[in-house]
Amino acid sequence: MKTTPTRISDESPVSGPAGGPVEGPPRTFENRRPLAQRVRDWCTAFAFTVPALVLFGLFVLMPILYALYVSFFNWGGFGAPSDFTGADNYVRLLGDPVFLGDLWRGLLLVLMSVGVQLPFALAMAVLLNQKLRGRAFYRMLFFAPYVLSEVITGVLFSMIFSPDDGLADKVLGAIGLDHVGGLWFADQDWVLPTLFLVMMWKYFGFHMMLYLAGLQSVPDELHEAARIDGAGPWQRFRHITLPLLGPTIRISVFLSVIGAIQLFDLVWVVTQGGPDHHSETMAVTLFQFGFRRYQIGYASAISIAMFLISLVFALLYQRYVLRRDTEGAITTMRGAR
Repeated sequence: MKTTPTRISDESPVSGPAGGPVEGPPRTFENRRPLAQRVRDWCTAFAFTVPALVLFGLFVLMPILYALYVSFFNWGGFGAPSDFTGADNYVRLLGDPVFLGDLWRGLLLVLMSVGVQLPFALAMAVLLNQKLRGRAFYRMLFFAPYVLSEVITGVLFSMIFSPDDGLADKVLGAIGLDHVGGLWFADQDWVLPTLFLVMMWKYFGFHMMLYLAGLQSVPDELHEAARIDGAGPWQRFRHITLPLLGPTIRISVFLSVIGAIQLFDLVWVVTQGGPDHHSETMAVTLFQFGFRRYQIGYASAISIAMFLISLVFALLYQRYVLRRDTEGAITTMRGAR
């Protein structure tokens, strides 16, 4: 008697000798897809990726590699680089007191940004996250300086801190603190703190909005449960709000540090690095040597140093600080799939 083979569908299990299903490797959706469709999907992804990679290579990788190449020459920017000097520009860089001072001033700005600006932005975010009358207006008011360009901000504060007839000296004189005012940007001891005050006014609103976005993602149920258990405001902030706000704080610190390392336009408009280099940053020094003194080779060495400092910090920060956040995001994406 001729028997007809039974077709086994993908959904029906295969029975073994004892009548139970036979265990086998799981058949995933990827394994069931035809080869032609998988190839077509890979080609589509490649077609969408190539333009971005080309733009990244043209506008990011090539300028970095060309700056690295030029940094080994004594070149004024005209014609092709021909006077090869090897690592002389880097040796000069490590012995330049102006550049070493730039590193020290950059570190001070980073410490002041992380230690003063970000806590102040967090405090304002916590305050404006409460149910206050007109809090939308205050949010807009504190965020407005970030919308202004650095040039407008620099010109505005140059007039405010103008010696003798500036608004700052007049206000201090009106309340009997005229001895506190002075030269401000023209004083070697006051120029960096005054410059940081301008930076803080300009950028703290951006970080405040980041913290506000993070605060609004904290569930109210947790605060309510802690309040029922007898936790006070400080305990709720320390044990609930601050840990859940951790990823936002870490991103804010990263942006603040990178921004302090690359600070240029605000300093250039206000002080141009003076007096006597006491407010100069690495970017200002790069501009001075590259576009004022036409020492493009040495300026390229400064740019490579800035790039390496930013890259090393970003890699270390990603490895030791942001690792938990990125691993959590990857785990969430895999769970969603």
